[in-house]
Amino acid sequence: MMQQRPAMGIARFTVAASSKLSRTPTRTTFPITLRTSLLPKSTFNRAFHTARRRSESLTLSSRCIITPEHPSPYHFIRSISTKPLHPKRGPAFRFFYRLFAYAGFFVLTTGGLVLLFFVYDATTYREDLTFSDIPVSEKALNPRRGGPKNLPIAEVMVDDEDSPLKMKQKDKPKLVILGSGWGSVALLKILNPDDYHVTVVSDVNYFLFTPMLPSATVGTLELRSLAEPVRKIVARVRGHFLKATAEDVDFSEQLLEVSEVDSKGERRNFYLPYDKLVIGVGSTSNPHGVKGLENCHFLKTIDDARDIRNTILQNLEHACLPTTTDEERRRLLSFVVSGGGPTGVEFAAELFDMLNEDLGQSFPKILRNEISVHVIQSRGHILNTYDEALSRYAEGRFAHDMVEVLTNSRVKEVLPNKILFTQKGENGENITKEIPMGFCLWSTGVGRLSLIPFLSNPATDFTPAQTDFCKRLADKLETQTNKHALETDSHLRLSGSPLGNVYAIGDCSTVQNNIADHLVTFLRTLAWEKGKDPETMHITFKEWRDVAARVKARFPQASDHLRRLDKLFHEYDKDQSGTLDFGELRELLHQIDNRLTSLPATAQRAEQQGRYLGRKFTKMAQAAPGMRANEVEYGDLDAAIYKAFEYKHLGSLAYIGNAAIFDFNGLSFSGGLLAVYLWRSVYFAQSVSLRTRILLAMDWTKRAMFGRDLMNF
Repeated sequence: MMQQRPAMGIARFTVAASSKLSRTPTRTTFPITLRTSLLPKSTFNRAFHTARRRSESLTLSSRCIITPEHPSPYHFIRSISTKPLHPKRGPAFRFFYRLFAYAGFFVLTTGGLVLLFFVYDATTYREDLTFSDIPVSEKALNPRRGGPKNLPIAEVMVDDEDSPLKMKQKDKPKLVILGSGWGSVALLKILNPDDYHVTVVSDVNYFLFTPMLPSATVGTLELRSLAEPVRKIVARVRGHFLKATAEDVDFSEQLLEVSEVDSKGERRNFYLPYDKLVIGVGSTSNPHGVKGLENCHFLKTIDDARDIRNTILQNLEHACLPTTTDEERRRLLSFVVSGGGPTGVEFAAELFDMLNEDLGQSFPKILRNEISVHVIQSRGHILNTYDEALSRYAEGRFAHDMVEVLTNSRVKEVLPNKILFTQKGENGENITKEIPMGFCLWSTGVGRLSLIPFLSNPATDFTPAQTDFCKRLADKLETQTNKHALETDSHLRLSGSPLGNVYAIGDCSTVQNNIADHLVTFLRTLAWEKGKDPETMHITFKEWRDVAARVKARFPQASDHLRRLDKLFHEYDKDQSGTLDFGELRELLHQIDNRLTSLPATAQRAEQQGRYLGRKFTKMAQAAPGMRANEVEYGDLDAAIYKAFEYKHLGSLAYIGNAAIFDFNGLSFSGGLLAVYLWRSVYFAQSVSLRTRILLAMDWTKRAMFGRDLMNF
């Protein structure tokens, strides 16, 4: 069969050209005839472009339009140009043209976004009653009694059967978390939702972003911008939240005693069973034996920030009254900060900014001239944990702002109208001084937190006889010898408690550093492994490297002090024998133990500990089926499954009044407003949710546009 060739035809194109060289455009029309196929599109396109090339030979200044004279299956118009160019516009015209174009685009875009927001907002309202009968276990409504005190045991929660996903978690290991601070929230954000039956117990139902709390005391930020509902965070792991107070722990039966206040104001106690218990209850300010702390303010909670704000504004209002004497006005306007750490320094800076930027717009100007801010620091510099150059920069900044910094000073007593302190003189003698004050902030360290609600007399919170939760646990465990915090091992397990059941994180805990005492048994075991007498054993440099590797694995906080192993070996090889005997090795480890300091009581440390436990608990849940299959239930499971906790200091930063300083592991810098924006960016990124980030941005914008809100509420 012969193949049929496509039909051939004539494609005629008309070219219209107009010259732009003459003022009166002339148009010339003539046909261009080409032989082409009527069917294939590619052939038609080639003919079209051929006609275009022929039209371009008319003149370099011509504009052409090419159209086919007869319709075709691919009839179209290819427009090169049919009009002369517009006359060139001036720069002003182009500027305003673009300005109005961009403005119109912005208005349309903004209007569209606003419209979309209202559409979304309309979908958030619900008028239908979408509720039904919810099954609730009889054990949740009427729990059985038991335990040492015969209290109700909450084995089943009221919302355990709210959804199929929650019903699957009823038989999971029970993980109870005390507190809603940095460590607890970090643990909840890392934990796998399907591994544990999680219950959070806290006397507050929000997480507080404490690093920016000083900004809330003067109205730079609103309190709600720093708080996130705990129930939203707990919902991620399909857990449960109880607004209650932890009272005691029965380690033998694994029961946590909890108390809550019912609708009648009566306190009721019950038991909460656990398989793993995480204690993250925080801490209180350390009184350091100073009298009169009932006359001070503290800055750890939302209530503290609200009380400080109201007191400051109340002093300002009283200073404006015509019946206030000059001496009383100066006392009311004297603000004292005891403690030169980050919290005290940032509060002093925020207070000065408020008094300097917003006071003159709403209050008599005489108040600005009589205001004084004082910072009392026991060390030689404020921010003594930072690089010395940064400390000096902060002191210079405060000197410029007329904020008085009193170094080498210790508070002796705080009276209702003045503060007594001692300061070293030029000859080293202690000189007692006093400052009249209308406000005093106490910010000098931490102590264990009482979980019993604060009574009417604040002084009772610092008496040694108080029965707080951490002290009760410490009294139960003989190995707890630290008076300031609960001791844990390097896996964050509470020392003295059943192995692998109870953990402690955050400010309420401290990791044990007594390496030398704990390694005596290890060294003796090492000697026995080699068949030698520990008292006469000598180890070579190679064996010393093995010992150092075991020490690092068991005590990660000692890694920084075990970097130059050769230098340490030669330093403590006093007889230059090329070996270390038992006494020399023990002395070496003892010196390292003395150099170690407790981990800082900061949000950074608590967050790292919470993330560490979250990862470890996930690993343990993954390994649980294999351990059950091999009947492994006892032993050091934490060490077998996951490494020991190692704190990594990521750096420090502080706001010092329209300026900020940064100290990142030896890299330190400071600056003005650019540094302030960087400081804000760091905390903005660390904020716990999108909601709080939006609120922070709105608060900073509101302060810039309208100033701070100077009102009591």
